[in-house]
Amino acid sequence: MSSERRFIPYSRQEVSAEDIAAVTAVLQSDFLTQGPVTPQFEHAFAQRHGAAHALAVANATAGLHMACLAFGVGPGSLVWTSPNSFLASANCALYCGADIDFVDIDPATRNMGLAALAAKLEQAKQRGRLPDVVIPVDFAGLPCDLREMRGLADRYGFRIVEDASHATGAAYEGQPVGSRHADITVFSLHAVKIITAGEGGMLTTADAEIAERLRLLRSHGMVRDAGQFTGAQQGGWVYEQQLLGFNYRMTEIQAALGLSQLQRLDALQARRQQMADRYDRLLADLPLILPARVPRRTSAWHLYVVEIDGSRTPVARAEVFDRMRAAGIGVHVHYIPIHTQPFYRARGFSAGDFPLAERYYQRALTLPLHPGLTQDDQQYVVDSLRSALAG
Repeated sequence: MSSERRFIPYSRQEVSAEDIAAVTAVLQSDFLTQGPVTPQFEHAFAQRHGAAHALAVANATAGLHMACLAFGVGPGSLVWTSPNSFLASANCALYCGADIDFVDIDPATRNMGLAALAAKLEQAKQRGRLPDVVIPVDFAGLPCDLREMRGLADRYGFRIVEDASHATGAAYEGQPVGSRHADITVFSLHAVKIITAGEGGMLTTADAEIAERLRLLRSHGMVRDAGQFTGAQQGGWVYEQQLLGFNYRMTEIQAALGLSQLQRLDALQARRQQMADRYDRLLADLPLILPARVPRRTSAWHLYVVEIDGSRTPVARAEVFDRMRAAGIGVHVHYIPIHTQPFYRARGFSAGDFPLAERYYQRALTLPLHPGLTQDDQQYVVDSLRSALAG
């Protein structure tokens, strides 16, 4: 196939006629925001993920910010996360005025390393400053070591905010991600995620008090229910602001799209799983490190990331990247370690602080994976990669 072939993105939304009809119905309704569809979406999402409470928000970054605030994160607080993630996983702590630190990754799963976390916690205990919140990230859709992390949280007294932005519909030990172990789980509904609301996020929790605090934070810290007022009701128009909140609400338009997409979640994930399995077979003989398969965990397969094995090929990642892009294939790299960004270097971090995340980054290459990818597209990706690795 020639290089004139259409561009194949690393990910892309799939919008159906049913999705369009659902959005159109909202546009023709009485409510574009704060109507009945958002609660319907929340209820359906909670049911699908086995969660007691689900709250829709404007985006997953807002969700991470709210989750930190719900646990009282502020000046003097300490939050830990993975360096192998998007910036939001760390920035959310800084929004609250807290301090941020990182835990190096497991080189196989590319998630926060369990052994590294346990060792760092013991060191932190000896120094007298343990984290208030730990934010593990389900990288590429593969759930973290959630049971063991829960045990560490109970032992050392921190809260778990699971960043499941990649993991909508993923499962851990036979249970949906977001149903147990974490205190709050945050999902992303961005355009390239497993299901999309165009933009948006969802938070799940088992704790009713936490859920209520999140609801306040989502909408200006404001209540309209007279039963929740701290003062006397003066009339039906009265509302009270009870804490400093934000406008982090999801619109009805977003919720309609998300709710419609949710109905196809299992089918969309099955397609991703099928393509990931096929990649495993087609790439088995190339000088690559393929994504880990971990027992009792079902990945959402948001991303399919390979690592170029320098011991088996002299071709550098940058050269492979450029050749794939020249062939019309939208490979990507997920992620530049957060602590190496200029902003975080200025806060005292430096290259070498988290060597496993840095080594992974130097070799990582994200291949196209989305439900609209055809077998012909996938074969072209594999053939092009084989050629690029040959030098």
